[in-house]
Amino acid sequence: MIKVPLPIRIGLVCIAAAAIAALAAFGDQTTLRFASRIAIMGLAAVAVDIVLGYAGLVSLGHAAFFGLGAYVTGALALSGHMEGLIVWPVAVGAAMLAALVIGALALRTTGVYFIMITLAFAQMFYYGANAVPGLGGADGFRLPSRSTIGGIPLDNPRTFFLLCAFVLVAVLLFARRASFSAFGYTLQAARDDAIRSAASGIENYWLRLAAFTISGAIAGLAGVLSANLTLYIAPSSVLSWHLSAELLVMVILGMAGTLYGAVVGAAIFLALVEVISHYTDFWAMYVGIAVIARVLLIRDGLLVTLRRLVTT
Repeated sequence: MIKVPLPIRIGLVCIAAAAIAALAAFGDQTTLRFASRIAIMGLAAVAVDIVLGYAGLVSLGHAAFFGLGAYVTGALALSGHMEGLIVWPVAVGAAMLAALVIGALALRTTGVYFIMITLAFAQMFYYGANAVPGLGGADGFRLPSRSTIGGIPLDNPRTFFLLCAFVLVAVLLFARRASFSAFGYTLQAARDDAIRSAASGIENYWLRLAAFTISGAIAGLAGVLSANLTLYIAPSSVLSWHLSAELLVMVILGMAGTLYGAVVGAAIFLALVEVISHYTDFWAMYVGIAVIARVLLIRDGLLVTLRRLVTT
């Protein structure tokens, strides 16, 4: 875990608050949509950072939880259930249950075996969604409209952006508080030295399972918001293993184990894709170069580098 000094934390909070306020006040529909997408993917990246940065687990299966949250939201919307206070907890609960089951099996392995098992489960969800004709199969389906919250529609881009920003900030505060709790410290102890942690009486398996389950629930919540943003759900957009890989790239760009860095990495990744894709179809190559440059030139991550610049 990387502890960011108070001045940097205050600066980041002020910048984020000013950006949210400016976007809500002056952003047009396109800008608000892009900002909402950054908040949603930042939320999903935070979910990955919990298992990667704090539990030391590399997962290629988080697209399953993201997609499950989206698909449950879409399926309930097609059946006429639009109230988010009912639909969203069901969708998040489904993602949490899936993470619990997958984690219970995958965490019996380590290293590359864990990576491949999470990937295998994600691919099972992907091909399962392709085989369900009632939900559009490979072509996907459109949602009739966005959910409502307490009867309040979310069709207004500003309202939806503010909701996405609020959810992201709330999850960040929750995750940060958890990282500095006994749960967070013991989770990191298990990450750093599993044998010594087990010898100290820590139940590494159950600890990691709890973290993996929480992470899956957060990824499912990001999927819920994504479904409401795009109003279109397809296996290729919410269940593909490429999404899991992109989330890992976002966390690496911002630095794992910082939480805030996952959001910064998501913003950088999406901004790079948005800009470069206008000029070439080979945008992925340039994003790859950016990741390599970050690893080689800013090895300790953006936040740690910023801390050094402030303190020197």
